[in-house]
Amino acid sequence: MILANTRARLGREDAQLVVRLVARGSGRAQEHAEAKLADQGLDPLLDDPLLLEGLLGARQGAHASWPLFTYVVVRHALRTAGEDDRPIADYVASILLHFGLRQRARQIADHDDATYDTLASLGDDLEGGDASRSFVARAHLGNYALWLSGLFPDHIEHRRWHRGGPDLGYFEEMGQRGFRLAADHRLASEHGLAPLFAAAAEGFPRLRVALNRVSDRLLFPNVHTPERLMRQVRDETRWRASS
Repeated sequence: MILANTRARLGREDAQLVVRLVARGSGRAQEHAEAKLADQGLDPLLDDPLLLEGLLGARQGAHASWPLFTYVVVRHALRTAGEDDRPIADYVASILLHFGLRQRARQIADHDDATYDTLASLGDDLEGGDASRSFVARAHLGNYALWLSGLFPDHIEHRRWHRGGPDLGYFEEMGQRGFRLAADHRLASEHGLAPLFAAAAEGFPRLRVALNRVSDRLLFPNVHTPERLMRQVRDETRWRASS
């Protein structure tokens, strides 16, 4: 089960690197950052725009751990898209970290033998008799839809226009459905996860757009297609209409 625990994986070395990147070589700035860390914890420093700039542009940024890099990139992208909830950023970062490993995106759990190549193939497991499996399958439907539509929108748009595949709206609907079903499951209430899944369902379009921006900037920066331009314009128009 993927949990919102990326920040909990950050250690002392991560905190020290954060302070150095925010300080940018200034002794006074480093003292200020260290004082803030001692008084307020790591979260305010993780939200500092200077940290993101340092991770992406400074030589020291190359030494960041994957949890630190992933959380900061996701957190700042989500804030730009209007999603300021830290647990949501924590959870989305955890999805990226888990699904970046081997076949994990196609499995509902780390040691589950079944693989799923499409969102629709998860359907039979959503209402199964095994409560634990149905709960995990529901969460995975939301996770998998966010992973695909968030990081690979160009692939989805290409298949849509050239092969008649489903559009990004379909992935949003399926992702919202998965998170809503997960939030409604009794195990979500028992483990205190219902609010997280409900928030993920409600904010799915913002999460998708935020990850699209990460993908466009960091994963596939040199793609210049009509499909990408149309998606970006469409999402920008949608964002302005809802703000």
